[in-house]
Amino acid sequence: MTGGVGVPGFVGYEVGAPLPTLTQILDGAPLANSPPATVIAVPGSAYHYSGGGYEIAEALMADTLHAPFPEAMDALVLKPAQMTHSTFAQPLPSELAAVAAKGHYGDGNQLTGGWRICPEHAAAGLWSTPSDLANLLLLVARAWRGESRLFLSPEAAREMLKPQNGGPYGLGAAVRDSDGSLIVMKRGQNVGYQGYLILLPTEGQGLVVMPNSDNGSILAEALIRRVAQLYRWPPIGVLPD
Repeated sequence: MTGGVGVPGFVGYEVGAPLPTLTQILDGAPLANSPPATVIAVPGSAYHYSGGGYEIAEALMADTLHAPFPEAMDALVLKPAQMTHSTFAQPLPSELAAVAAKGHYGDGNQLTGGWRICPEHAAAGLWSTPSDLANLLLLVARAWRGESRLFLSPEAAREMLKPQNGGPYGLGAAVRDSDGSLIVMKRGQNVGYQGYLILLPTEGQGLVVMPNSDNGSILAEALIRRVAQLYRWPPIGVLPD
């Protein structure tokens, strides 16, 4: 989040709408409904939440691996981590669409078609479950502690969970020291959904909460406070976006 690239996030597309290519997304060209992913600050100079930066990373990975990003992530991460109910495929495959939770606006109305299609795979396109993501967090913690090299080396995990360029983020999530404990946090917000991930890698504990409503933060933050109390976690503070 200190790469100096703009475009904080993406709102997706209604089911059935024509979808842009990755090049159109990066250029902010039709059919894309988002602005171009351009450099807005000297890289490394300041914190800017950037979904656009993730789309640049997606393009680099796809070009380097000579494979579409969803297929590459399936082979490199999802399958090794046994995330059997997770995919970056957009639109959602029919066998998963049949069991996917429908998204809702803050007023309780369901999204047209049930959800938005997000061709911005790296920034907004992961479909998953709390159990799959919790398993992923535990594997990241094991790598950070030097106990696993399943898909992530301990060296890479420690770099990921270290503040970058003085900002609140490591490589992929916010990190914070609280009373001597490392706390890793990420909040996700797609239209109709909220998602919260918390990991204490030293303790091997964490929490994943995924409400299917724009109002889901009310429930999620109440659950987080209660779990933190029960497990006597150090102060978490405000969860950053």
